[in-house]
Amino acid sequence: MPHDDDAPYHLYRGNVMNTYRKWPTPAAIISDGAYGVRGFHGDTTGPEELSDWYEPHVRSWTKAASPATTLWFWNTEVGWATVHPMLVKAGWEYIELVTWDKGIAHIAGNVNGQTLRRFPVVTEVCAFYQRRPVGREGQPLRQWLRDEWKRAGLALNLANGACGVKNAATRKYLTQDHLWYFPPGEMFEALANYANEHGIETGWPYFSLNGETIPTAKEWDALRYRWTHQHGLTNVWQRGPLHDDERLKGTLRRAAPRVYKPSRHSSAHLNQKPLEFMERLVRASTSPGDIVWEPFGGLASASVAAVALGRLAYVAEIDREFAKLASERLRLAAAEANPTEEEAAALAE
Repeated sequence: MPHDDDAPYHLYRGNVMNTYRKWPTPAAIISDGAYGVRGFHGDTTGPEELSDWYEPHVRSWTKAASPATTLWFWNTEVGWATVHPMLVKAGWEYIELVTWDKGIAHIAGNVNGQTLRRFPVVTEVCAFYQRRPVGREGQPLRQWLRDEWKRAGLALNLANGACGVKNAATRKYLTQDHLWYFPPGEMFEALANYANEHGIETGWPYFSLNGETIPTAKEWDALRYRWTHQHGLTNVWQRGPLHDDERLKGTLRRAAPRVYKPSRHSSAHLNQKPLEFMERLVRASTSPGDIVWEPFGGLASASVAAVALGRLAYVAEIDREFAKLASERLRLAAAEANPTEEEAAALAE
């Protein structure tokens, strides 16, 4: 753990399974663990074993998550596909797949087509999940909203008047097809208030998740994961593997804000993620002050991004050398996010 309770990151040196229970509820989990390619000590020898490898971690993520927690799962295409059914079974709902296109330079012409006998792979993926939204007793949220309205004995078209719109409420919030839309808090509150005022009397309040109270607009909105749209981005990200100053090679020294000059040794990590990519994930699905988990830290790129963007990072790394590099990287990121007066003056020169 870091030196200081006020630090914007908490680094655990060891097996993350030993510290999950001590970490606070995350707004987002960014997983970059085993790929089944023997990329690090403890990795599996093939994708077939990945489900068993991830199972205790998925169990811990699910237990700690709130209804608004998101999961970003980095892996190969077949690695993700192997783990996906287990994530769905655990209550994680798939949203989309982000593909990192590393470009033709990734193979640098070093391909024997007769031996390979397939198209060269220059991609890896990051699958985006949310907690599956549910109503009372685990009922799918979309179905629960419509059933609550019908339970009140109200015609579906009355939802439009309840929400103060011409036809959007029935068409968007109570429909059961692909056009269904999660009602914003103010619209949910309007539906709930109308149903409880005009519906038939029962012992259970309408649109209550606990049988006693009705969520406020703010409480309802908190059930949905955060999202900050970034214009110009799609789900395909193009950038070659790191070969510039961002690539870490054993030791670090700061040359300029968020620029790290490596020593002239071999790359510290076989598959270091671009900091730019991790910042996109953090910025999209969290807000300043939120908790970000990075259970398989490596060089802690997701946590560095979180610290730089004003979030609180909880990261674990079992490898001593990686943990040492991650610690220094996090320390520098924290210093640059909250520089002293002297550091601020020096960086301004």
